[in-house]
Amino acid sequence: MTTTIRCAAAVLASLIALVAAPREASAHAGPPYPIVSNRQTGPYRISVWTDPDATDDRSPGGQFWVILEPAHGDAPLPAATQVRVSIRPLGRGGDAQVVRAAPERGNASRQFAALLMDHEGPFAVRVEVEGPQGAVHVAAEVQATYDLRPPPLTLVVYLMPFLLVGGLWVKLLLRRRRARNTPPR
Repeated sequence: MTTTIRCAAAVLASLIALVAAPREASAHAGPPYPIVSNRQTGPYRISVWTDPDATDDRSPGGQFWVILEPAHGDAPLPAATQVRVSIRPLGRGGDAQVVRAAPERGNASRQFAALLMDHEGPFAVRVEVEGPQGAVHVAAEVQATYDLRPPPLTLVVYLMPFLLVGGLWVKLLLRRRRARNTPPR
């Protein structure tokens, strides 16, 4: 099998893998960003980060990370500390959704919740913390948007000219190497 055929087979396999990639792999439009930063409320210092993706397929695209720290001292938070995240659409009717956040890797100071954001637009966010140190809440607003990245097939179409030029360049290099290594007649 020649090197050119091997290169073409590798490029084709890469394209097939890219197109056949599961949709879950392309669910993130950008990095999460803070909507509450180090707000001291009662015995806690609270930060809330979000990736507010709206979805039409009823999957919970609105992701929220809640980071809790004791306001005074370095003692770890008790494991019994619970966090609830709720969202409510603003400017249009709709019921509030409430989800109990789950500690990440068993760590009560880092908790995650995912909620359904079924349309673009503003949402009111409320985070409630209850634990042995007391109960508090923080509120914020967030703008939900759809993931605007193109589907994988469009990405393949955009990459195709570059892959073709790269393949021709490799073919030219291999032809020059063969010509250099072939003894004159």
